[in-house]
Amino acid sequence: MNQILHKSTVQRGLSAHAALGLLAGALVYLVCLTGTLSVFYEEWQRLEQPVAPEMAHISPAAVQAGVEAVLASEKGKTPTTHLYVHMPADAVPRTTITTDHGAVHVDARGAVVGPEQIGWSDFLVQLHYTLNLPSLVGISIVGVLGVMMLALSVTGVIAHPRIFRDAFRLRSRDKGGVGLADWHNRLGVWTLPFAIAIALTGAMIGLATLNAYGMAAGFYKGDIEAVYAPIFGGEAKPDPAPGKVPNVAAALSDIATRFPHVRPTYVVLHDPGTKGQHVQIIAEHDRRLIYGDNYNYDADGRYHGHAGLSDGHVGQQMAASTYNLHFGNFGGLPVKIAWFVFGLAVTVVSGTGVSIWLGKRERRGYDHPRLSALWAGVVWGFPLALTATFLARLVIGNGAPLVAIFWGLSATIVLLALVMARRALVGAWLRPALGGGILATIAAAALHL
Repeated sequence: MNQILHKSTVQRGLSAHAALGLLAGALVYLVCLTGTLSVFYEEWQRLEQPVAPEMAHISPAAVQAGVEAVLASEKGKTPTTHLYVHMPADAVPRTTITTDHGAVHVDARGAVVGPEQIGWSDFLVQLHYTLNLPSLVGISIVGVLGVMMLALSVTGVIAHPRIFRDAFRLRSRDKGGVGLADWHNRLGVWTLPFAIAIALTGAMIGLATLNAYGMAAGFYKGDIEAVYAPIFGGEAKPDPAPGKVPNVAAALSDIATRFPHVRPTYVVLHDPGTKGQHVQIIAEHDRRLIYGDNYNYDADGRYHGHAGLSDGHVGQQMAASTYNLHFGNFGGLPVKIAWFVFGLAVTVVSGTGVSIWLGKRERRGYDHPRLSALWAGVVWGFPLALTATFLARLVIGNGAPLVAIFWGLSATIVLLALVMARRALVGAWLRPALGGGILATIAAAALHL
């Protein structure tokens, strides 16, 4: 009896171990999938709201008019702590003003024309960044997943000494999973530099936030802004006494004259409408990997220096380069297409890796039919759930409960897969469902445009 119990306990332990590995693999797969789609974040915005006014440029006076109109519309509400003006860019040639209370589009004259409605695009990015969990918890988990991806990329090369020599060798799809393993290994080799870069920058972004909170608690009395100030610049000392509307037009005119080689992408008003307010202009530099540099102005539009992300120490420039490198936001559309293709390859690698692992265990006598079926539900179910959320956004509108739809549908698919307990049956059911969902979404998008 003890021997039987011992074997039963061991078997349950092995099943639990495999299930935990499957959970980690599912999260890595989801992060890869959503990250690949997030490469086209700006393009998704334009598809979601095609009627928003577009312009190649907007004058400083028009920006000033838009800021004044938005601040005037929020009188009587809780004062906003920050106001952001998204300036027209090549990918998103629109001007949008965002406060703590919402976001609106303005036209080329600075007149408010209506609310921004990009619920699905924001949902997708938040799913990638935080898995829809509370911010610090979610982004830390995603950072750990980035470390796992980095470790898997490196150990995958070490575990296959012939991997580079066989970089273009593909065997047939015969028994034993040889063909699947070959595709996994080949795609892993072809995308290795990309996978390392993406995993490393993802880990840096995610764990930097956790590290900053730890440093703030240990050395800065909980002041998170003090941790980031040496890199990105700090904020002025707050003064809540009422103040006039800041002169954003003067700041934009000055930066155009003082730094004609930069292009403003964001205007940030810190504590607008108070005496402690100040203006920050984020401007990109041509042929640089950094997202830009932060140029500081007071409320009257007088220049007070820049953070040094473009010409400061190496650590600053590296920190400012991680976001563009991670999402492919440099080099225009060709780089985005390359990042998308490479991202799809890495997503396939992450999905086939678990399939190969389960297949090897099955051939060694550790059969897990439910886990294999569950993994098929993950591989095909996550894309199906994402397709359903986008379709819901187009049909229901910007207020569609996207988080509930995604996780509810994903959980339903996983439960059905566990009940079926047959991987082939799950795949045979989900693949046509995904294809039909994609076709329905394309048709709805065409009508939406």
